[in-house]
Amino acid sequence: MKKAHFLFFFVSLLLFSCKNNNDQIPRKSSGKINTISVVIDDQLWNGDIGDTIRNKFASPVIGLPQEEPLFNINQYPTKLLEGFMTDTRAIIVVKKAAENKFEIIKNQYASPQNVIHISGKTASDIIACIEKNSAQIIQIIKDGEIGESQRINEQSLINPTVIANKFQIEIKIPTGYSYVLQKSNFMWLKKEIIGGNNSLLIYQVPLNTIKKEGDLVSCIVKMRDSIGNMYISGKEPDTNMLTEEAYAPYLFKSSHYGRETFETKGTWQLNNDFMSGPFINYSIIDPDYNRILVLEGFCYAPSKDKRDLMHELEAIIKTVVIKKR
Repeated sequence: MKKAHFLFFFVSLLLFSCKNNNDQIPRKSSGKINTISVVIDDQLWNGDIGDTIRNKFASPVIGLPQEEPLFNINQYPTKLLEGFMTDTRAIIVVKKAAENKFEIIKNQYASPQNVIHISGKTASDIIACIEKNSAQIIQIIKDGEIGESQRINEQSLINPTVIANKFQIEIKIPTGYSYVLQKSNFMWLKKEIIGGNNSLLIYQVPLNTIKKEGDLVSCIVKMRDSIGNMYISGKEPDTNMLTEEAYAPYLFKSSHYGRETFETKGTWQLNNDFMSGPFINYSIIDPDYNRILVLEGFCYAPSKDKRDLMHELEAIIKTVVIKKR
């Protein structure tokens, strides 16, 4: 009898322990890349608050030839804040409440996840909160989506040895990309997709190629056009790649592991040809190796949306780490 009681106690303790351990393990987040779940009642969604959310989080992505939204938005009423919807990586909860509040909670329902809570006494208060914090929210969600793409890519990577030896860098490139062209200071990798392809360029140029006291955009355009003229062309003669003149590129200054970096987004075209598409160019000032390290992604997909294709390339580029000299 005592043995039976002991066995019952032991099994109960084991089940209780397992339950507590399982409760501490967050669910794995899921969902399509660049998608937000917005939890808001229909009455607010169909008014000025909903318009503000759409204007901020579904605004056109810069640097693409056609308009595509920054994020896809799925709207759910507040009563559905449960079940599968709480597994998504990015959730924005908006409601009227007795106090104005803005809060970001990491991994509230699943992991990795960002849940943004916005509440206000009036519609004007809620709109003001969205306006004030939208840039921060967008950056947090974008970083999360880049991280998710990198996690997916890391499941299967190409051998990095050739790139590491040539450029003294570490970079995580998923399988599917293959080498198209290799030169002493230049490398081109490409992935074929249905209806087009994604390309990644890695090259280095002298430090004085970009003159900081001059017109930075012109310097970067001149640099990438010279590379396009040397290495990238269509099937016909005189069809080299160049920066499309009709749309001025966007330039952003940032820092990558402490190194000054210029991020340029725009569109490319083939000279004397009809091929074109978007590009993203990261020019990293690297005095340790007396160079500018350039990583550029571009795609050709005339019949497809290009936002997520460029997102994949940006996620790859942002894994680069320059080895210490």
